[in-house]
Order: sequence, then C-alpha cells, then structure tokens
Amino acid sequence: MKTFNSSWSEPLRDALEKQRRALNLPADALRLAFVGVGNELNGDDGAGLWIVRGLKWVLPQHERLLLVEAGIAPENFTGVLRRFEPNWVLWVDAADMNQAPGAVSWVMWEGAEEIPQISTHTLSPGLLGHYLGAELGCQMGIIGIQPVSLRFGEGLTPAVRRSVRGLVRFLAAWVGDCFKLHAE
Repeated sequence: MKTFNSSWSEPLRDALEKQRRALNLPADALRLAFVGVGNELNGDDGAGLWIVRGLKWVLPQHERLLLVEAGIAPENFTGVLRRFEPNWVLWVDAADMNQAPGAVSWVMWEGAEEIPQISTHTLSPGLLGHYLGAELGCQMGIIGIQPVSLRFGEGLTPAVRRSVRGLVRFLAAWVGDCFKLHAE
C-alpha cells in the first residue's frame, strides 16, 4: 500500500503509469473503468461517487473509458464491467486506513487483502477482486481517500472535499494523456 498526504499526485501518477506499462498494451488498446463506491448520504463515504461524477463532468465520452457510480453495492455492476471488457479497473472509495484526513492512498487489488478494513462497505474488496479478476482477467487497483466523518446526513468534510477536487483534476489530466484527449 502506498499512502500520499499533501503531495500525493506525483507518487500516484508514478504508480498508475507503472501499472499501465505493466499491462504492455499499445496506447490505443487501453480499456479503463473507474468505479466510484460509497454512500453520499454518509458524509465522506460518498467521496468515490463524487470523483466519478466529477470525471463525467470534465471528460468527454470515450469508447475505451467507462465511468460507473456503483454506490454501496459495486457487486451489482459486474455485468456492466463484463460487457465493457476492461483491461484495468480503478475503484475509487473512502478507505479508512488510519491516515490523515483526506489522505489519498493507492493499493493494487492484491494488497487489499492485507488490510482488514480498507473500505467502509461490508463486501470484502479481496472477495470482489478475486471474483472480478477471474471473470474479467484484468488489473485492478483502489484509490482510497481517508474519511473524516461517515455520519448520516452530512456532506463531505473540507479535507475530503479538497482531495476529491484534486483527484478529479489529476485523474482527468492523466486520462487525457492516456487517451490523447488534448487538442494538438
């Protein structure tokens, strides 16, 4: 597990690029899915959903990019993922890993098993990862944001809101580079 506090963007870019290169795919063959997980009614638990919504707002639709708001039951979206046939799935979620509020963490799916409670949801990331890995045959990673509050009826806390905004900007730029979405 790699954890990034105030300067998470460069280490996260390095981790994402390393995994993208490990796929050994031509640039025009990358099929990438972002899956936002969480419950926006429970404060910072909605961070993953807000990030995917932000990406939908700033990125153009692309045939090799899937943005899914999975909510509290990501297992219900396995059919959508199967039809899309990604070679990489990036889960975005609030993840309680005893870090500073709003800290951003990167975990390859295999590493999620080492952390007993990475997610605030009941389905184990390891169990879902094993199933999807077998079904889809793709790489998976988790981008986690350390929550401050998971209280019902609260919105995002300021620390998590800053991380969400930063991640949307960062991920949109990174996806733009991957898919050559920038004007030439």
